Amino acid sequence: MPVLAFSRKHWELQRVVLLSSRKSTGTMAQRDLQITLSGGGLRKYPAKLHAQNVTRHLGVTEGLIFLAGQHRLYIEDSDMFYPFRQRRHFYYLSGVNELDCYMTYDIGKDCSVLYIPPVTIETIVWFGRGFTIKEAENKYDFDSVMFSSSMPDEIEHWLRLNPQKKVYVLREDQSLKDIIKPTIQPNYDMHSLLPALNASRVLKDHDEIAVIRKAIEVSSIAHRTILHHITSLKTEAQVHALYLDVCIAHGTQLQAYPPIVGSGSNASFLHYFDNNDSLKGKSLLCMDAGAEWECYASDITRTFPLTANGWPSKEAAEIYALVEEMQERCIAMLGPGVRYLDAFFLADKMAAEGLMRLGIFRGEDVEEVVKSGAMRVMFPHGLGHHMGLDVHDVRSINIFQTQSREWRPDDKDDFRMQHAPCTKEAALLEPGTVLTVEPGLYFNEFALKRVYLKDPHFAKYIDEEVLERYMHVGGVRIEDDILITKDGYENLTLAPKGKEMLDVIREGAGCKHGEECSFRIKTVE
Repeated sequence: MPVLAFSRKHWELQRVVLLSSRKSTGTMAQRDLQITLSGGGLRKYPAKLHAQNVTRHLGVTEGLIFLAGQHRLYIEDSDMFYPFRQRRHFYYLSGVNELDCYMTYDIGKDCSVLYIPPVTIETIVWFGRGFTIKEAENKYDFDSVMFSSSMPDEIEHWLRLNPQKKVYVLREDQSLKDIIKPTIQPNYDMHSLLPALNASRVLKDHDEIAVIRKAIEVSSIAHRTILHHITSLKTEAQVHALYLDVCIAHGTQLQAYPPIVGSGSNASFLHYFDNNDSLKGKSLLCMDAGAEWECYASDITRTFPLTANGWPSKEAAEIYALVEEMQERCIAMLGPGVRYLDAFFLADKMAAEGLMRLGIFRGEDVEEVVKSGAMRVMFPHGLGHHMGLDVHDVRSINIFQTQSREWRPDDKDDFRMQHAPCTKEAALLEPGTVLTVEPGLYFNEFALKRVYLKDPHFAKYIDEEVLERYMHVGGVRIEDDILITKDGYENLTLAPKGKEMLDVIREGAGCKHGEECSFRIKTVE
């Protein structure tokens, strides 16, 4: 079992006080119900250690950290609500994946308190019983657990005793404004907590890595299943459905991001989410999909042929081999003290060299082609990103914030750098960092023919006649999840690629599993 897949055994019978409204009197009455709880032997998520990490990055010795968990969010003009997704910073400091919870951490006393919603008849009827204080105390890494109804008094008491000490919150809408009396004015700090949390989350501890491994394991099983059955699937939707089927059957209902299942030219769109096209007449399929396990992400991309006969064309095999070599060499150079940006520069240069070797790009000077910006139409994204509680995880500097300007192919600032795990000034890679390595080459017809080939600055580097022979490839991306260790790196991804991937497809076709995997609703092609 994973670190956070809590088993529940050997609990004693408990008495739980439930609040019930009585319409006849308009008052609240208490009812004692007997609820049998099961659980025990838990390995707790290291919330206290994470709070200490954040305090170290804050660089302070006193004050109060306050975080609110996610509440139920209703869809606009509807009584239906969005699927619950816990606030990631709250989860990092609590390990609690439940609605309507709060937490505080007294920095000076190294004391953490979790506030949980009271158990009411209304919530039991509609959503289940929730959990009790005793259960929360045994499940979560907190010094104390209380019902949220007692939170205003507890926090006001702390503020009266510590009127000058800072209260660290993420932003104004997550302050204590609607919780404590308006006459009490805390000494807020709304600027320091976010960068401290981001910096803390960059380096994963043993427990976090164990959960990430589980997410990757489930995703890898699902990717392998798709490869095994791909020759019997007819549409992108069927691929998507089977992938989700396997993930859910293995214990996770959530994905770290919407799966991307793009066949043929659809693979040239980086974030293609339609997943509804026929596979008929297509050469390749690019599937970018990663399950989530206990709030931690995985992120895996595989590009593969749709038949058991291997690559459908020499051009497809050549592009895949080039991307595969780019990825292998970039991964091989990673380790402590390495600047990730240098791996990106290597991938960019290898892509240019490879495309020139194939005749798609022309010229004699690789550096000239790279500096021209022409490579961006074929390799339009960075090499990878941090991964953890978010699939595009955080760091002390928000590397995922893009500039609010129109994308232009002649921009002097390479927009691909806006999503790289480090900037030129960033710290070097350290043990405990988890990141992706995902080079790709794409043949986007609109970008190539309507933008780059119409611009003389770029067109002189592209051989249009040779390019046309490769357009059917669509796009090839290969993505693995990498852990930086003290000795180098570990590739955490288990999904087949390269020759093993082709073997799995071939073996699956030979097993004649098509009837088992066929869908009951006949798909219109």
